[in-house]
Amino acid sequence: MTDAKTLQDQGVKLYEQQDYEAATRIFQQAQQAYEADGQPDMAAEMQVNIGLVHRALGEHQQALDIMKKALQTFQDTSDTLRTAQVLGNLGGVYMEMGDKEQAYNCYRQAADTFQDAGEKEMYGQTLIAMAKMQFKDGKIWPAAATYEVALENVAKLSFSQKILKRLIGVRNKLT
Repeated sequence: MTDAKTLQDQGVKLYEQQDYEAATRIFQQAQQAYEADGQPDMAAEMQVNIGLVHRALGEHQQALDIMKKALQTFQDTSDTLRTAQVLGNLGGVYMEMGDKEQAYNCYRQAADTFQDAGEKEMYGQTLIAMAKMQFKDGKIWPAAATYEVALENVAKLSFSQKILKRLIGVRNKLT
């Protein structure tokens, strides 16, 4: 029998190739293998992966249902980083569903948890998602403030992010 980690890696490869049906099947096998090995945290991680497949397919309710189960596992085991990661993923699903309030709440909880854990990069990336959401809602100044904090925490900035960070620096020197 193939080990759980090998199955997980196969599932990730299939997901990246957008072979979602096969990825789901392999992630389910990996989940079962992790459960058999007594690794509930890794089994829950496979649930998140299956949820991401559902999200990619636009099957938002299925994505939410399975990710919430994984979230519960991570909360029960006090795995704060994985909890925050799932909350961020849930925020993305809620955004795609048009539930901005739930999306913001999930992103906010994820960002706070990442910040408390000292995970600067993930904190910054979550703030970027929040800023984009604020911008789409027409909340330009709150989005700019959120984005400014985000850029201070992200290590590898895109070209446009570097320019924006410089412009913010110039603005701050003038004010």
